[in-house]
Amino acid sequence: MNDAFLKAFHALPLGAFTGQAHGRRYQVTRRTYAGGRSHELVARELGGADYISMNLYDLQTGARLKPCEMPEAKVVAFVLAFIPDTA
Repeated sequence: MNDAFLKAFHALPLGAFTGQAHGRRYQVTRRTYAGGRSHELVARELGGADYISMNLYDLQTGARLKPCEMPEAKVVAFVLAFIPDTA
């Protein structure tokens, strides 16, 4: 797990929000569990079919990314490219 991904992920707001990545708009939900040691992110493309779903676990041995039925590279590229809308 690289530091750029972790920094970008943790910079995303909690809750539901919109933004863009790779020229497409998304509705995103980010939640935390287990006292902030477990994280969930789900993104749905607005007006399209793309979908991102992942879990991230902060373990004593380091962060562990678990994409949901998609390549890890897709999740990492999405998080690194994603820009939330500003209020």
